[in-house]
Amino acid sequence: MKTLVVLSDSHGRKQNVDKLLPLFAENDYVVHLGDGAADMREFAREHPLKCLVMKGNCDAAYGMDEYVLEAERVRILCCHGHRYDVKSGLARLAARAAECGCDAVLYGHTHRADICEVNGVVCINPGAAGDFAQPSYCYLAVHGNKLTPVIVPIR
Repeated sequence: MKTLVVLSDSHGRKQNVDKLLPLFAENDYVVHLGDGAADMREFAREHPLKCLVMKGNCDAAYGMDEYVLEAERVRILCCHGHRYDVKSGLARLAARAAECGCDAVLYGHTHRADICEVNGVVCINPGAAGDFAQPSYCYLAVHGNKLTPVIVPIR
């Protein structure tokens, strides 16, 4: 089994990211989906093999545009989502994931936590770690070819 902590849209509210540091240490991967990518620089420098950082529309230069993570027997596309117009629907994002041979996609940008399936692709948005009212992240367990995502509030 592989476990992931997935967060997005921290937008400089590093204190919310720092609250998750003990959790980061316990999991196989930490994925930041952009817009606040710089909030992960220190952790990524210390843990380059377990930390994946995507670049969002508000990030200048730090992070990757997309990444395909293989965990157990699941392929997961990681991206911010803005290039696929996720605020207007997930069809383009799911099509991109399928094009990459992925079973699931992790995305942010909307600031709304969501777990759904579109055209056979599991789409997971952890919400916004930088949200003032309801910051959240996603805890994702992957066992074989099964995904178990849970949206968790940051307190």
